[in-house]
Amino acid sequence: MIKRLGGLLVAPGLALQMKEPVLRVAHVTDVHLKDKWDAPARWRRCLGHVQSRKPGVDMILNGGDIVFDMNKENLDTIQVQWKLWHSILKEESSLPIHYCLGNHDIWWNEDDKGQALYGKQFSMEQVGLSASYYSFMKGGWKFIVLDSCHLDLDNTWYIGKLGDVQFGWLQQELAATPADVPVLVLSHIPILTATQLVADDIVNKWELLGGDMHTDVEKIVELFYRFPNVKLCLSGHVHLRDKVVYNNVTYICNGAVSGAWWEGYRRQTEPGYGVIDLYADGRFDEAYVKY
Repeated sequence: MIKRLGGLLVAPGLALQMKEPVLRVAHVTDVHLKDKWDAPARWRRCLGHVQSRKPGVDMILNGGDIVFDMNKENLDTIQVQWKLWHSILKEESSLPIHYCLGNHDIWWNEDDKGQALYGKQFSMEQVGLSASYYSFMKGGWKFIVLDSCHLDLDNTWYIGKLGDVQFGWLQQELAATPADVPVLVLSHIPILTATQLVADDIVNKWELLGGDMHTDVEKIVELFYRFPNVKLCLSGHVHLRDKVVYNNVTYICNGAVSGAWWEGYRRQTEPGYGVIDLYADGRFDEAYVKY
């Protein structure tokens, strides 16, 4: 017998299936791990909190800024931070993790361009990435992980963008994805956010720095408009929680595990992480969880 569900005519078995999520994801971003400020113990507590949820979490999407700040640390300190990261995960987590890189995971020290550490390769090797942007399928959803951190034209600081090569790749990925397959996009720097409009130093000036949001946002949202199966974009970076819906795409910044870099709230956002339930028909439920 055919039944009506949300305006659609579906078979009873399918109707039951659509009511249950196919995947539960934890969006964990901006950990900024360092052996200071009790950060290791707090990170352990967060991992325990993620894995104690009922129903259980199927995987973690890590939004970048994994270690505290590679660009401002010496090699020995960087090695210690990554060793700490790996040891805590080995002891405390059994969940698969998919990573994107943040600006703090990149070595852009101008005095050390000759070292193998320079750029993104070192961090990519630490988290098992062969490319800084990629896609994968899970639970009937397509996940697209972007690399949003790049040097500005003068090579002195980073800005949020994709660049021509990655943007072309993103176009091809979306074009090759069947229209009935929902898409979730993960980036470190927000593609679109309202958080910077209330920053203390720009209220009534409305100046957005290139490192706070994607500078190619216009191109990206126009691309997403052509592919209605793009449902959700997750980001971190700003350590604040917000949700913007534009052209039926939901853009969410999910705060930071470290809050204000392990010193409490970042403005009004408490340290936490996102939990997202994904459904086969492209719907999702989401919440920001304070651990």
